[in-house]
Amino acid sequence: MDLIGNRTLADLLVERTDRHPDRACLVIEDRSGAVTEYTYRETLDAVRRVAGGFEAVGIGRGDAVVIQLRNCAEFVFAWFGLAWLGAVMVPSNVACSAAELAYLIERSEAVGVLTEPDYLPMFADVLADLPKVEHRIVARGDAVDGFVPFADVASAPPAVRADVGSEDVVEMLFTSGTTARPKAVMITHANCLWGGERVARGAALHGGDRLLTALPLFHINAQEITVLAALTVGGTAVLLEDYHASGFWSRVRHHGATSVSLVAMQVRTMLAQPPSPDDAAHRVHRAIYAINVTDREKDEFERRFGVELINGYGLSEGGTVVTMSPVFGDRRWPSIGLPNFDRRIRIVDADGRDVPAGTVGEILVSGVPGRTLMKGYFKDPEATAATVRDGWLYTGDNGYLDEQGYVYFFDRKKDVIKRAGENVSASEVEFALLEHPAVAEAAVVAGPDPVRDEEVVAFVVARPPNPPPTTDEIAAHCRARLATFKVPTRIHIVPELPKTSIGKVEKKLLRRRTVSGGDR
Repeated sequence: MDLIGNRTLADLLVERTDRHPDRACLVIEDRSGAVTEYTYRETLDAVRRVAGGFEAVGIGRGDAVVIQLRNCAEFVFAWFGLAWLGAVMVPSNVACSAAELAYLIERSEAVGVLTEPDYLPMFADVLADLPKVEHRIVARGDAVDGFVPFADVASAPPAVRADVGSEDVVEMLFTSGTTARPKAVMITHANCLWGGERVARGAALHGGDRLLTALPLFHINAQEITVLAALTVGGTAVLLEDYHASGFWSRVRHHGATSVSLVAMQVRTMLAQPPSPDDAAHRVHRAIYAINVTDREKDEFERRFGVELINGYGLSEGGTVVTMSPVFGDRRWPSIGLPNFDRRIRIVDADGRDVPAGTVGEILVSGVPGRTLMKGYFKDPEATAATVRDGWLYTGDNGYLDEQGYVYFFDRKKDVIKRAGENVSASEVEFALLEHPAVAEAAVVAGPDPVRDEEVVAFVVARPPNPPPTTDEIAAHCRARLATFKVPTRIHIVPELPKTSIGKVEKKLLRRRTVSGGDR
């Protein structure tokens, strides 16, 4: 048994409450700006009562419950309340469509749903065709026909903790479905505890830290980098319901945050705000970061806001964080860091053979399914066997190592464009595009080419308030920076790029457009 032992999320919460009952555990700021704080004692009491309420309506061990909520206390209490019973949380993106929601409910075999009033009309339509979903609960608003108010659930007598093991599934996270229908990643209690440990150790956190995020709880980033890392060290998790670039640092100051979790979208939108003399006035000593920006953007952000970005890399199948930049050592930007303390990394070619330092190949991560790697894809043994082989997770991401073992992200395998026998990194072309002063955002995908296999297709958002650049200007800019075969052959000037909840560009939507021509 490893350092997590046979412990669970319930054990973690009970242990920290025993040690720090009156310390702030959870701070929530809602859309109106109202702030609510819960001590560890209050959080544990709420979790036990919510578990009792779930149990009273018939939810038990192994049952899956879909949660579609914005960042709020009810989300955290439901997450841990289900864990207390040995049940399974299935978080749903609040931006999902009715078809996506129906797929998620059916694929996870959920017996219950928990949502809030804004999403009730969509749930009513979806659930009309899903009579097996017996348990329907609404939070943060008045009850409606067929839905039990969460307030009633949360006022139940406390539940007795179920006899649950660390390798029992506690959550199912659906992949983005970039190349196929989304798969349900089975996350165990051990996966969660390991995730908190990696962030806590990698970022050198302690019990006095206040970890703040405006990223959504339905994503594993906020769950592990903020909530579970805070619980691991006995610190405080601060959750903002909404992200506003113009007011983010004022909220950081207001809450006395010492650590924040950021992604590229937030870095870029904050840089777009007018500078303020208060930009660097805060207590933040750790900015845990993901999704690389350009060197210029990174340097400008760190200089203006007075905080260094602790770059990292992870994925749901790998139990989240895989690498992090050293807090006290050389960070070697744009490296995504060194393997975490429990990780081993390999870079392999298409035949699974290790490649030398500096050579691009697929990133593999070693681990134990159900402990340091996902337990598998729910009811999909073929996909599981293809992804985890002989104790190694095949990430589908390409990267390389330097001579000292630092890891560098190259591209998603599906984002490597095959052009006339040459491999073109979409990321490399995107960074070249972003160096144009009139380009605010860029995304590059492969398009069909009957002669050269694939062509390089770029989607570009202009930087206001200047007039958008012409496609010829963009092409000339790229020719000065890239080999000829890497220069985009089609360029679309678009008002915005489709994005996920954490600001990742949804390239599957852009790929569909590559068959319809472009602006150049």
